[in-house]
Amino acid sequence: MSTQAAFSNFKVLTFDVVGTLIDFETGVLEAVRKIGGKKAAEFTDEQIFEPYKRGRDKHYERSSEVMFHVYRHLATELGLPADDASCDVFQLSVLRWGPFADSVEALKRLRTKFRLVAMTNADRVALSCYAHALGNPFDDTVCADDTGVAKPNPEFFAYNKGRQSAFGYKQSDILHVAQSQYHDIGIARKLGYKVCWIERRQGVAGFGGTPAVETLTKPDFHFPTLKALADAAIGPAKG
Repeated sequence: MSTQAAFSNFKVLTFDVVGTLIDFETGVLEAVRKIGGKKAAEFTDEQIFEPYKRGRDKHYERSSEVMFHVYRHLATELGLPADDASCDVFQLSVLRWGPFADSVEALKRLRTKFRLVAMTNADRVALSCYAHALGNPFDDTVCADDTGVAKPNPEFFAYNKGRQSAFGYKQSDILHVAQSQYHDIGIARKLGYKVCWIERRQGVAGFGGTPAVETLTKPDFHFPTLKALADAAIGPAKG
């Protein structure tokens, strides 16, 4: 079977957005170091990510609102400026997290063959910013405001399954594409989806800004970048 033939049974690609298409780790690090100045520059990436994740666990609600408090938690732990103005700068930076270098072009190619659906824990405000930055590639979007829950809650996937069925698509038509083993790959595979792991941190130690898992779930497809997925499913970009 050719590489492209392996994707021929799928009609829908569902995407995790933040971490898979949008480079939130770079966004977090750049904002913290800009706000924190010289002291923040002394911290390693992991020293920043750990309190960030603890803050996000504590403030798990709508990302366009609670990142103010996530930053305050992080800054207090690290001894960085935690005043309202600093927290507000971080909150605004979240809406400006940018795409990975390959995301826009790869999504444009993938859209020629598949229905593209965003499945994100971001809220509607944040998702609208990310979709715009990505060139508005999605045929449909599902976010935490719609579902009332966040991945890895199975109800998130059930909501989308029902939504796509209204358009005539079955679960077997769907390939779920994501970076996070914790939020996406493990639970989607458990629920019977075919999954594609975009291992954005390939070759980098640790789990960065996403929660760790004890055991990695083996995906059906595995690529280091979205470009590599598009090359395999569509063929190399022309020109």
